[in-house]
Amino acid sequence: MNVYETLTDVIDLRSFSNLWFWIVLAVVWSSISHWVIGVPFDMLTRARQKGGQAEQDLEDLVRINSNRILFIVDEAGLWMAAIMSAILTTLALLGFIYDVELAQAVFLLAFPMTGIGLLSIYTARKVQDGEGQGEALWRRMRLHRLATQFIGMASIFVTAIWGMYQNLSAQIIG
Repeated sequence: MNVYETLTDVIDLRSFSNLWFWIVLAVVWSSISHWVIGVPFDMLTRARQKGGQAEQDLEDLVRINSNRILFIVDEAGLWMAAIMSAILTTLALLGFIYDVELAQAVFLLAFPMTGIGLLSIYTARKVQDGEGQGEALWRRMRLHRLATQFIGMASIFVTAIWGMYQNLSAQIIG
């Protein structure tokens, strides 16, 4: 057995039948729904319950992260949009036109993340426009997390359906 055969046996590029893909999918969506524009959700609940210094820390951290997000968007937003569009288009073409399963898997992970990125920009703008304190901040962050969880559930559902289809068609053909 040569090195190439050994590597292809060890590294299975059939993503949807690989346990590691599903672990990565779960970890990614769990992390994304826990961190609301860079702030852990438990910090939001603690600030809401205790108030005082915990609330001030939350407002400061949200302000810092919102300013950071908006600075990046203002400085490099156009370039980031162009590069992400090119990457997503390449992945979609490779995956769904040329039937490269690894590209399909990466696309199904990356495409919803662009929605989360846009949602984070929207939330950061809202925070900067006056929803950065008290009840308005809590409501904005809760809505952001709810939208993130909805996008995540839809993404996991679509990925699972597509993965089952790919696995069944691979068994039928192969």
